[in-house]
Amino acid sequence: MKLSDKRCSIQDAISAIKDNDTVMVGGFGVPGTPIALIHALVAHGARNLTLIKNDANEPGMGIDHLLQSGQVARLITTHLGLNSGAIALMNSGRLEVEFNAQGILAERIRAGGAGIKAILSDIGVGTELADGKQVVELQGKPYLVEPALRADVALIHADRADSFGNLAYVATARNFNPLMAMAADRVIAEAERVLPLGQFDADEVHTPGVFVDHVTELGELSEEYAVVRR
Repeated sequence: MKLSDKRCSIQDAISAIKDNDTVMVGGFGVPGTPIALIHALVAHGARNLTLIKNDANEPGMGIDHLLQSGQVARLITTHLGLNSGAIALMNSGRLEVEFNAQGILAERIRAGGAGIKAILSDIGVGTELADGKQVVELQGKPYLVEPALRADVALIHADRADSFGNLAYVATARNFNPLMAMAADRVIAEAERVLPLGQFDADEVHTPGVFVDHVTELGELSEEYAVVRR
């Protein structure tokens, strides 16, 4: 059986994203953030997006480009603290923000990838994080029902890939990317290097290619990736 060659241009990969889609974006700060894919999505112009990302990056970096272009209607995240522009958009009502405890966000995404509909957690019980959420009692204790998260598309950054889409991450870039690659209907990965099949060992694969639909090669990294230069 011949494995599919999933290599394509960034523009072709991004072209499938539609208005109103939910898009997961990997990364924890800059490491693991698919910056080239984000720029391509800005140029593509899809609007009224729901983004799921650990943070809002910093002004002029990462998903801030999508926020400032007005393409994002809703952001599901853990914090905005490093991005004054995102805070201003939220305070003015131009951006709806859903905050999650960081571990809860990760677990909701993991549940989405595993086919679990929701998780139970006591984190946030009795706080603003519980507003509007269903509460159930288990063994005499209250728990919040946290629905699993899935997306139409996930944008992923990897250190290296092969032509089938097997991915390997480096250091802290191995953060939300593996979880998100399992929790989206379409997965687009940018990789610093795309190698022929068989060029890295099976034990090095962090995301199997069966989860990946499109692979694009970055070549030289832009200055926006400076913090992850090795």
